[in-house]
Amino acid sequence: MHLNHAPRRHRSAGFGLVEVMVSLVVIAVGLLGIAKMEALAYASTGVASARSLAAIQAESLGAIMHADRAYWASGAASGSFTVSPTAITNVTASTPLTTVVTCTSTSAIPAQCTPALLAAWDVQQWQSALTNLLPNYLATVNCTAPVTESVNCTIQITWSENSVAINTQGQGTIGSGPSYTLYVQP
Repeated sequence: MHLNHAPRRHRSAGFGLVEVMVSLVVIAVGLLGIAKMEALAYASTGVASARSLAAIQAESLGAIMHADRAYWASGAASGSFTVSPTAITNVTASTPLTTVVTCTSTSAIPAQCTPALLAAWDVQQWQSALTNLLPNYLATVNCTAPVTESVNCTIQITWSENSVAINTQGQGTIGSGPSYTLYVQP
């Protein structure tokens, strides 16, 4: 009997080039997914911050309206006006809020600040605060004339925001951002 003892080929231990390349591709795809999730989380934090600031600013104007009830609750503010980074525009408000005044406790004659002038001062200060906090905003304030017993005002703030989305359907375009609406009875 003749035994053929030809050398057998043994598989070499370790990784081949193909296995290494496949593992690098898998790792790269995983890292890209993690980077996209990080970008989305970072953008979501910015969006939440802007929405919170809009809510705080709308509430601050509501507090201003409550503080100066002699103007806001009297019906003198009936109508609407807009506030943007560059202008305060009285659309239909019966009393102009664009008069430049300085009503502070350190004014030489603080008694000259009537409720209407104090309201104009407050709206101008509110515009300055909004300009420092929100990009490309437009605020619209609409107050109805008192029909029975109280004035109702609606404060709506719209702003632009850049966003990162998981897909193209979730992306907003610049300038078509979210809005925040607050209803107030001064």
